Amino acid sequence: MTTEEKIPTLATPEMEAQKGVWGDERVAPPIEASDIRKWAIASYWPEKPPQLYWDEEYAAGTKYGAIITPHDFNPFAWPVERPPRVEGGSTQPGKRGMNGGQVETYGVPMRIGDVITSRTRLKGWNERTTSLGLTMFTETETEWRNQRGEHVKTRIGTGIRY
Repeated sequence: MTTEEKIPTLATPEMEAQKGVWGDERVAPPIEASDIRKWAIASYWPEKPPQLYWDEEYAAGTKYGAIITPHDFNPFAWPVERPPRVEGGSTQPGKRGMNGGQVETYGVPMRIGDVITSRTRLKGWNERTTSLGLTMFTETETEWRNQRGEHVKTRIGTGIRY
């Protein structure tokens, strides 16, 4: 390969500039007991949810000492304002994509009254040629902390673009 030949890449200059940079924080409203109860009912339907998620007296006797949320509880689930949706797809290389999965690591449980702050960054990416052609695997890291600065959850999501 000569110095004039470029290695093809799906990485853009904008991606290079954003790699490792935390984006703006989002703050969820305080968690209410009814939020937790409704989430647990929906998550465990048609079964009865564990008492830890709705029974104050029972929860007081556990190692948590109070009602906590299920791990999958999302205090950002019903935003008043939503970002605009991007309509349609693309047939251009690097613009087609799919979800490659996610891994979540949990810290302290969320509780009634907690205010959760979230921030996200492009952690990194790698590229390789697959049966789809040049394919980019991106890792996006999302971190949640409560009002005391305690780690609640980290999600590493993988996106696949080809």
